[in-house]
Amino acid sequence: MQLSDIDRILEIERQSFSAPWSRAAFERELTGNHFAKYIVVEVDGRVVGHAGMWIIVDEAHITNIAIDPAYRGRKLGENLLRQMMALAVWNGARRMTLEVRVSNQTAQNLYRKLGFRGCGIRKNYYSDNQEDALIMWAELNPNQHATDSMEG
Repeated sequence: MQLSDIDRILEIERQSFSAPWSRAAFERELTGNHFAKYIVVEVDGRVVGHAGMWIIVDEAHITNIAIDPAYRGRKLGENLLRQMMALAVWNGARRMTLEVRVSNQTAQNLYRKLGFRGCGIRKNYYSDNQEDALIMWAELNPNQHATDSMEG
């Protein structure tokens, strides 16, 4: 992800989330957070998805992941998450975590498919409606390489 991608990423954020991230938040992540790693998915040169994480010691925390609604159902989200997992391993992470709305069964199903398991609840986590978040964790495979994540 580059600063020049932010306008398009903000469009995807608004289409995907009731409490989207701001331009300033993405700018801070890309320019001032040395724990942050962000990538985009492009189709025909157009950004159609993005994901970010913080890697702290041997743990990776997914901060956000989104695919443009017009491009969903093409396994782009799955491939994006696989890429994030491979990037985390490459950067020394052994585990990965994320929070997901308890109502978002579609995302939870994807995360479970890729080895995440529910490990707890963060009460009233989401500021827009005080919805709880399911905390999920996955053990990362140190033998996984970025090229592995492009299969499928």
